[in-house]
Amino acid sequence: MNPTPAPNTAPNTARNRRADARRSRASILDAAIRLLNERPDAGVGAVATAAGVTRQTVYAHFPSREQLLTAVLDRLTEQTVAAMAAADPDSGPAAEALLRLLDAAEGATRKYPALIRLTGTLPASREEDAERHLPVAELLERVVRRGQASGEFDGRLPADWLVTATIALAHAASGQPEGDRLLRTSVLRLLRAD
Repeated sequence: MNPTPAPNTAPNTARNRRADARRSRASILDAAIRLLNERPDAGVGAVATAAGVTRQTVYAHFPSREQLLTAVLDRLTEQTVAAMAAADPDSGPAAEALLRLLDAAEGATRKYPALIRLTGTLPASREEDAERHLPVAELLERVVRRGQASGEFDGRLPADWLVTATIALAHAASGQPEGDRLLRTSVLRLLRAD
């Protein structure tokens, strides 16, 4: 009689560890977003406590506070892109769609003013910044190209330049009194939209 071989539990154990690590990382980022928006000077220990993990767990995922802040910025960017995508960029006149995208982006970031200022101090190369903004730029460019094709937007300037300028204007308007109004007016003038 052949004994039944023992089931191989190694793949399940490894899979469970990866799932636990993903949950820990998500808890840390969620806690960091909440806590650092309230207290930008909060340390890693406070983030660990808020996340319900140890400092060692935080450092296992993010070896430095700068890396934690970079991951927080990436998470905020993901949330902003999701809000923009939900704003239905492919429907209606291009100018209205563009304004919906800008409103969605502003709405997503408005909740975290202190955190946006804090992450704005992170050192980043032009390439890193461009890569982080790529999903935002792709959504904006889709609308700009649609507007140029329909004649709503001036087609004489390259779409990628108009997108870069729009992102720069959005950053400049962030946190300014009447920043939303200034951004909307400036972008529509840039694109020569009626």
